[in-house]
Amino acid sequence: MKYDFTSILERYGHDAIAVDMPTDYMGNYGKVKREEGFDVIPMWVADMNFPVVPSIQEAIIARTQHPTFGYYRTRDEYFQAIIEWQKQHNNVDVARENIGYENGVLGGVVSACNVLLSRGDNILVHSPTYVGFTGALGNNGYKLIHSPLVKENGIWVMDFRDMEKKIVDNKIKLAIMCSPHNPSGRVWTKEELTKAMALFEKYGMYVISDEIWSDILLNGNVHTPTQSVSEYAREHTVALYAPSKTFSLAGLIGSYHIIYNQWLKDRVSKESSLSHYNSQNVLSMYALMGAYTPEGNQWLEELKEVLSENINYACDFIKNNLPGVDVVKPEGTYMLFIDCEKYCKDNNVTMDELFYKGWQYGVYWQDGRAFHGRYNIRMNLALPLSRVKEAFDRLRKYVF
Repeated sequence: MKYDFTSILERYGHDAIAVDMPTDYMGNYGKVKREEGFDVIPMWVADMNFPVVPSIQEAIIARTQHPTFGYYRTRDEYFQAIIEWQKQHNNVDVARENIGYENGVLGGVVSACNVLLSRGDNILVHSPTYVGFTGALGNNGYKLIHSPLVKENGIWVMDFRDMEKKIVDNKIKLAIMCSPHNPSGRVWTKEELTKAMALFEKYGMYVISDEIWSDILLNGNVHTPTQSVSEYAREHTVALYAPSKTFSLAGLIGSYHIIYNQWLKDRVSKESSLSHYNSQNVLSMYALMGAYTPEGNQWLEELKEVLSENINYACDFIKNNLPGVDVVKPEGTYMLFIDCEKYCKDNNVTMDELFYKGWQYGVYWQDGRAFHGRYNIRMNLALPLSRVKEAFDRLRKYVF
């Protein structure tokens, strides 16, 4: 490979909560005493432990050579980079007027909800549910109505009968789609999205589609933008994207929405502006322009190969070495959502005991209960394969 996905980065002291975790941020996690001789393998927060594609640093460094950082307007090249990236990766035609800046996907979700709903209204989401939706929407006065995904033929699928019942019973007018789904890693097919949008159209609903993971596709899976499946979907969906998951740029801040309906676009943009803090950082702009390049595309193709190998290794290891532990292989993202219910019940082990034992041996994974998985643990596999192997070896020897 041209790019480096094997070196183990030293992240201590470099502003990474993945390894530098103050107790007040991590709560009880930070109180776990790690066994001597076991270093931290960061597998919880969803950022990557790989060097970024060099074109990102080059773009930022080149801009910092000019010694002014005053007020500015977003460059045409920024919008053009998004337009070309969306055409290449999602085969959709986006115009500049369809694109709007958001500090983050969650901020965009809240702004769209504020336009389309009143505080206290119900929102349909699938469970397991991304913890960010739970926090951001709950904090802003909205009530989440969960429609559980179900396992069918070895994959997670939507339960359309349950979705419709929840919509009718709770008078729901807005649904949030997560595509690919976080935390399950399911990449929805065009047929599934078409069926979901037909259901939403039946009840005159709007949709917010979080597609921040849409570039991270595993083992040849293909992303279908929610807005592309029908004319209704195009006109009634707020889609949210960012380079932050694809290129590990969360610390630079910067996402964007795509909205084709001009009425909806104007109102979401206005709502996002009301805080006066939904404004782009100039270096974030250059980071996206450095990422959405031919070099960034080549790096991404190699990344998907690496992540697919990591995911395949982990799922095979679990199947062959960890009795009572189950996992549905994700089709996108770089996260596993492992189910430990049978293991815990067979061995009379609580989730707390199991979860903290992982941290005790340096496998810093994430509690899945916050994602509505009663016996689940979420694991980040975006790190060199050597570290993935070390982590699962520790789990086999010392935890399970």
